[in-house]
Amino acid sequence: MNLKTVKSIALTLLLASIVSCSVAPTHLIVSPQVSLSPSNQLSGKEAQLNVEDMRTSTHIIQILEEDEAAIILSSEQRLEDIIQAILASQWQQHGLSLDNSAGNKITVTIEKAIISVAQESVSYSTQSEIIIKVSIDNTKQTLTSSFKNRAHSEGALNADVAELEREFNQHLSTLIKQILTSKDIKTFL
Repeated sequence: MNLKTVKSIALTLLLASIVSCSVAPTHLIVSPQVSLSPSNQLSGKEAQLNVEDMRTSTHIIQILEEDEAAIILSSEQRLEDIIQAILASQWQQHGLSLDNSAGNKITVTIEKAIISVAQESVSYSTQSEIIIKVSIDNTKQTLTSSFKNRAHSEGALNADVAELEREFNQHLSTLIKQILTSKDIKTFL
């Protein structure tokens, strides 16, 4: 190869990398990390599990800036599917048998899951809120518990979407762990 060809290839690669870095993400990767030690606490118990998303809009991050169109980001995968998979896996590791004909019916409802960013010219502030309600019906009585996580942060310049994604995953992980370790839920099952 001659020098001109090498220069044109290098320039093309440089331009491609600059363009790819400036493209804003369109989706988030929601992958909460939950790992509890397996046990037999729920051995011999069975339940149905259903996770519902009751939010009017399925986006997770909204970045609002005056005189600009809002930037809206959703999860690559449906949030209720992610939560259902984690809860099912973890509860089964604790001995709970999941069966669609079981008497215990666990309904997990996502009521709120949003990070709202107010972007200013040289700073930003965020309000994060996740609310998940767990209802267990055993045909005789019903237990309902709400799990909430709220946070506020501020920063200089522009909000970093990767940081917001990490923050959301941490908050969601915390809530899922609270659900899985809830003494009320374990006792009621």
